[in-house]
Amino acid sequence: MAFDPKMKILIVDDMNTMRKIIKGMLTKLGCDNLTEADDGIPAWEAIQVAQKEGKPFQFIISDWNMPGMTGIDLLKNVRSKPEFKTTPFLMVTAEAEQANIVVAVKAGVSNYIIKPFSPDTFKLKLDKVFPK
Repeated sequence: MAFDPKMKILIVDDMNTMRKIIKGMLTKLGCDNLTEADDGIPAWEAIQVAQKEGKPFQFIISDWNMPGMTGIDLLKNVRSKPEFKTTPFLMVTAEAEQANIVVAVKAGVSNYIIKPFSPDTFKLKLDKVFPK
């Protein structure tokens, strides 16, 4: 599945600045169906509501470290439901530790990006998540 700028995307990060940066990069790529959440807890609620309404998120971008529910726990929740098994999930993290990356891969992450990152690196990751 190629990257479609019209897809419904959820951006999850407890830092407003980081959400704005990611939103800005996606907007430059033509995306306008963007939803934000400041933690894994409201993100998980939004994912379930969107599914019930028949308009599920088609891509989730989540920070790893958040106070209420971490990105890895959000990923595990998403992957635990059959309807979200294949939803692309990009983990954004300051954690470059190999052990953490292994945990994320085992939990079913589509890819990850390490902060800070440039728009070019972000686009490369998107191309890996959504191969043409």
